[in-house]
Amino acid sequence: MEATEIHEAVTEIQEGEDEQPAALPRADHSQDAHHDHHEAQSRQWVAIFISVLAVILAITTMAGGNVAHDIMNANIVASDTYAFYQSKVIRQTDFRLAADQLTAIKASALWLPASAEAAIDERLKTYNAAIAKYESEPGTGDGKVELLAKARQYEAIRDYAARQDPFLDYAEALLQIAIVLASASIVARRRWVLVLSYLFATSGVLLLFNAFTLLVDLQL
Repeated sequence: MEATEIHEAVTEIQEGEDEQPAALPRADHSQDAHHDHHEAQSRQWVAIFISVLAVILAITTMAGGNVAHDIMNANIVASDTYAFYQSKVIRQTDFRLAADQLTAIKASALWLPASAEAAIDERLKTYNAAIAKYESEPGTGDGKVELLAKARQYEAIRDYAARQDPFLDYAEALLQIAIVLASASIVARRRWVLVLSYLFATSGVLLLFNAFTLLVDLQL
């Protein structure tokens, strides 16, 4: 091989070596651009995911507050209604005792003037009317029957809300954990952290749905 051919071969190799490093940066740049685009899309998705979780968490928190209010309010109203019911029972019992006493007096008397007997009958009529009024008063809803039904209705509201409350508490906690994990996945850049966030979020949403429907009532 002549010197000129050797020189040409060396020149070709050098040119090939010069071209190869130039090609590599272009390939690396393309890969980096693709990677950066993928990372940007992932961060955008996580940001949207966190925003959705924040909305669901707000709904859960509001529902938990309403449920706590229902428990307290229904318990107070039920307690007051039972107290009113007990006062009705006491007043009704007083009238019954008074009516029984007058009836006994009328039955045991050997002779009563007509005016006295008429007065006793009139008084018994008043007592019996009061006894019936205390028993049931549909017009005002203040009779024993109506008050007892009202108290039991508020007890049912309280008990239903009390069964919802634990599910909402657990749902709120799981959603908060999911948001923290999703935020941490952006910084840590660990896929498994985001997957763990998905699991917590799914569990929280299921508990929230069950709190509204009580399809599964575990009596927690």
